[in-house]
Amino acid sequence: MSAMPDDAVLETLPDGSVMTNLPDGSVISPLSDRSAGGRSGLSGHHHGRGFVVRKLATIAAAAALLATAGCTTVAEAGGSSSSAGGDCGIVTAKLDSDDISPLDPKPSPLLPAVVDSADGKKVTVTDASRILAVNLYGSLAEIVFSLGLGGSVVGRDTSTTFPAAAHLPLVTPQGHDLGAEAVLKLDPTVVIADDSIGPAAVLDQLRDSGIPVVMIDDEASLEAVPKHIRAVAAALGVADAGERLVTRVQGEIDAAKASAPKGGQPPRIAFLYVRGSAGVYLIGGKGAGSDSMIQAIGAVDAGTSIGLEKFRPMTSEGLINAAPDVILVMTEGLNSVGGVDGLLTLPGVAQTPAGVNKRVVDMEDGILLNFGARTGRAIQALAEAVYAPCG
Repeated sequence: MSAMPDDAVLETLPDGSVMTNLPDGSVISPLSDRSAGGRSGLSGHHHGRGFVVRKLATIAAAAALLATAGCTTVAEAGGSSSSAGGDCGIVTAKLDSDDISPLDPKPSPLLPAVVDSADGKKVTVTDASRILAVNLYGSLAEIVFSLGLGGSVVGRDTSTTFPAAAHLPLVTPQGHDLGAEAVLKLDPTVVIADDSIGPAAVLDQLRDSGIPVVMIDDEASLEAVPKHIRAVAAALGVADAGERLVTRVQGEIDAAKASAPKGGQPPRIAFLYVRGSAGVYLIGGKGAGSDSMIQAIGAVDAGTSIGLEKFRPMTSEGLINAAPDVILVMTEGLNSVGGVDGLLTLPGVAQTPAGVNKRVVDMEDGILLNFGARTGRAIQALAEAVYAPCG
């Protein structure tokens, strides 16, 4: 493979894949052999075996599938009569607390633990005194801290920013790529990760050094949250605590879902993944993860409603046809395009009901698609932001 140009722009997508925007307008995106059940989206992820170079024009042509019924005007698209679609302007969805609520009493690991890693390997964990739990959205570290084992965590990924972990050293010096030297320096006794983080060569290097590496399935859905908690708890020898945490988290998820308004026309919400600095503009659909959060608050995922799956390039025709009453974005993504005013300049946004009303909800990057132990609280925060009375 030829050397990457100095001015190429790398962008990690919400599903863990990496898109590279080249100066000539080409896009380099990794091939993937991952199953559809994981966080696979537009192009796979950075552990793929090779690269395909495709012109942006080709992607734009493929994105014509978004325009399933021709271009429509805002008036034709209509939109929800719900107050969620009213002229509320921008609202930031915030958790009731930024920190983690660990189980009490704190569990004591029963080791050794022999577990089935998601990569098909059997892994034996004999020591949980120095834990490193890392992935794209910080959900694994969140689960470890929620189990009550935060005091044994020795490092963190870029997305693990809650107060109890913020002081820990970073092991992802290149965005979301692990640094072998940074990890080995911390002398972890067990590493817990998923396919959203890599590179694979570093994980192999850790295994070769004698560190047990337990891979967790990376499905991004509400249904997968209990499974992830149980897998992490089993690897750390605290299966009983895992069940306690599952009960608590599932209760919070169920309560948050039940709080969604009943009756009336549900609002249509489009999740846009935008990174202005990298020129990445995507819309979420079925299986993107954002659809689970949107549906959990009783709303309609606009991308799914027009037949989209995972993440797809955003086009004006597709977005207008999706006719969202509310546009949902990550906070850093919104900042990267210059706030709401910048968002409205993207093709099609200003022509949607959400654009007309400047109805935008943003949420912290490490919370919205985290699917960790704070998922119930995230759903509640999103519901409050979407349905709060305007003015």
